[in-house]
Amino acid sequence: MTSTPAHPPVVDQATWQAARDELLVREKAHTRAGDALAAARRRLPMVELDGTVEVIGADGPVPFLALFQGREELVVYQHMWFDGAPHQGQCEGCTTTAWHLDDSAYLNARGVSFAVLTTGRWAEVAAYVEFMGYRQPWYSVRDAPAPIGGEMGYLACFLRRGERVFLTYSTTSRGNEVVNSALALLDLTPYGRGEAWEDKPEGWPEGRESCWSWRCDAEGNPTWGPTSRPVPQWTRPGATPVDTLGRQGDCH
Repeated sequence: MTSTPAHPPVVDQATWQAARDELLVREKAHTRAGDALAAARRRLPMVELDGTVEVIGADGPVPFLALFQGREELVVYQHMWFDGAPHQGQCEGCTTTAWHLDDSAYLNARGVSFAVLTTGRWAEVAAYVEFMGYRQPWYSVRDAPAPIGGEMGYLACFLRRGERVFLTYSTTSRGNEVVNSALALLDLTPYGRGEAWEDKPEGWPEGRESCWSWRCDAEGNPTWGPTSRPVPQWTRPGATPVDTLGRQGDCH
């Protein structure tokens, strides 16, 4: 930024508290609306899938049913994949989502397993998972039919009844934000996400396209330059600037 941006007006504590209390009424209504949506999701019908479909993980081919790990429910993130791209060339949005799903201990405690699915060839996927240090189980679903395979970029929920498997819910695009605590925290700050689409008061920073924060240069500055990569890739041991991104262009 070349100049100091505008900021919220400065008021006394009582005036701030009154404004905060007024907004709290709207926030509570938003929470209750979210509760109602969750209740509606619980009442969705479900569709049966073939749980014997094979996927490939660290231990080789296994039936999709194995991803439940004996639990009744399963949540998966379906991670986009660009064949042959280097680690820093994989999808910015999917990197953001997967990075926020590092540990499923709380899901497991509620009888829910978690896994990441992708259409990448397992040899490429395994190298990427090792580089990123991901602890969640990953599986290649390259040859699996939809909705286990097919189009990626979705969060999906499954239910097991004995040996039978059912799809209960899926969401994509901004629906994936439910796991992204960084965006939720940014929404609480005065300047928000720093993205151009946001409704801002006059004088606020203009912001950039919605994926700008997911890539940075060697110094950590957000950019789409020739040495950029999704932010978490820079934090990996031994990560250094490279000239080939493997993919540039629109956000996904």
